[in-house]
Amino acid sequence: MGTTLYVCTTCKAGQPVPEGDLPPGAQLHAALAEGAPQDVRIVGVECLSACNTGCAISLTKPGAWSYVYGRLTLDDVPAILEGAGKYAASPDGIVPWRERPTVFRKQSIARIPPHPLPEAAE
Repeated sequence: MGTTLYVCTTCKAGQPVPEGDLPPGAQLHAALAEGAPQDVRIVGVECLSACNTGCAISLTKPGAWSYVYGRLTLDDVPAILEGAGKYAASPDGIVPWRERPTVFRKQSIARIPPHPLPEAAE
């Protein structure tokens, strides 16, 4: 199994959503799904519990660090897809700082260690 990019489809980005309209998170999911990088699966989820920082996404893969990013918009789609591709290509989920898109450098909510931790880190 490779990299998964989870997208909160219920994120409202702090805005009311008129009846019948898609929430901003669902719009972001749809836009990202159109251009998934190689080896990246894009999955919509109902909530990432990052409501104060929506729209939110998470990047994860087995044996690697995982990340949660927030305050994302449709304008960030190219940068998110670029960053997801770089994440997928990294062996441990750590993309060198200067190689990360700006939204990944400035809008990180959390970095979660791999499970289980590599023995050297224990």
